Amino acid sequence: MKFQFRLAYYLFGLMLGVFFVVYFLGAKADAKGVQFCYLPNCRALKDMRSKSFNYSDAAKKTLNEGWVTIEDVKMSMIHGDIDFDISNIPSKNGKIYVIEGKTSQNEAIILTVANSTTKATLESIEKK
Repeated sequence: MKFQFRLAYYLFGLMLGVFFVVYFLGAKADAKGVQFCYLPNCRALKDMRSKSFNYSDAAKKTLNEGWVTIEDVKMSMIHGDIDFDISNIPSKNGKIYVIEGKTSQNEAIILTVANSTTKATLESIEKK
C-alpha cells in the first residue's frame, strides 16, 4: 500500500477519534457540570468555589457600601486572576490568595481570600 493511502487512512481514523472524544465526552462533561481545570489559576479558583464561602466583617461592611455586590464577587471567583506573586501565603486561617476581578460597572477590584481545608473566607474587597 502506498504511503499516501496509509496517511489518508490514518488521518481519517484520527479525525473520527477526535470527533468522538470532543462530541461524546464533552457532552457528558457538560451534562454533569464537570470542568477541566489544568492551569494553576483555574485550579485554585475551582478549589475555593467548591468549599463553603464565608464573608468576614470587613467584607460585609464593604458589600453594604453598595459599590460592589455579591454577584461581582461570585463572577470574580469564576473569571478572576490570582496574583501568585503575593498569594499562596500561609496564615492562621489558611493560605491567602489575592484575586483581581471586575464589578458589573467594569471597575477593577481586588479580593483577598483565606482558603483553608474546609472553607474559604473573603477577608477584604478593595478598589484597584
